[in-house]
Amino acid sequence: MEERSKNVLTHLEDYDTIRLHHLKAAATHPGRLKPMIVIGEKINGTRKQVALAIQERNSAFIADLARRQFEEGAKYLDVNAGTLPSREPEDMAWLVGVVQDAVPEAVVCLDSANHRALRAGIEKAVRVPMLNSLSGEKFRIDGVLPLACEFQTELIVLALDDKGIPKTSEGRLDIVRRLLEMTRSGGLPDEKLYIDPLVMAISTGTENGNVTLETCRKILEEFPKVHLTCGLSNISFGMPLRSILNQAFTVLLVQAGMDSAIINPEERELRGVMLAAETLLGKDRHCLNFNRAFRAGKIGPKTAF
Repeated sequence: MEERSKNVLTHLEDYDTIRLHHLKAAATHPGRLKPMIVIGEKINGTRKQVALAIQERNSAFIADLARRQFEEGAKYLDVNAGTLPSREPEDMAWLVGVVQDAVPEAVVCLDSANHRALRAGIEKAVRVPMLNSLSGEKFRIDGVLPLACEFQTELIVLALDDKGIPKTSEGRLDIVRRLLEMTRSGGLPDEKLYIDPLVMAISTGTENGNVTLETCRKILEEFPKVHLTCGLSNISFGMPLRSILNQAFTVLLVQAGMDSAIINPEERELRGVMLAAETLLGKDRHCLNFNRAFRAGKIGPKTAF
């Protein structure tokens, strides 16, 4: 009985620590209490239908993808042409134009390592876009960082460098530290940064999920004004019942401070779990976001109303 009581107290202490962390982060960065920032992932030239639409300049197909994602809560839309470097600037500019015409209120997230394609997208954009992404790789530091600083864009920052992805949270944090020295030197505020701690498949290492969660917590302890984002579905690659793993990992990520994710916003079960986690962790004042989403038919059984 005494051992059991100790375990209960330990869990309560862990919960109090997490709650205190959230409150401190919220005080330093009020945006931490706002709803999860969803970045829609579907406009990507590595998808066969999207690649064909880019090739054929099928604006109706791309516009429909943009509208559907926006209507499901993605206020940021990732745009990845995925074409040859020589073609990519033209294709990126075309995609940005189509997306903006379809959903003027959305923020375009330009997804490329090609600085010429990024500049073409920036010049076509009617509002300052997000750039995806900077890393510790030299070619990205040389090509992406100057554009982000010049145009004061929001910027996704990957915790990897020319040596690859560190296996430990401390190794990833070291890369983040170096990159934030550069962004700060370039005049880019921490509030514009979306740090990706990197999600590796649990099928290739059973500690991969824990490393990502630990990295999230350490980043926010040291840099409380940054955002955290990730491609969370990577966790379930190579596993059965991927949606269940993705949903469970979403709850853990929200608890660790994640406030953004690159996802398919049309996966209503995942969106429901995301909103539920925010509500239960006190990030949804008066449960308004959860209730509004339910009443609008965005979450829960489609036959609820």
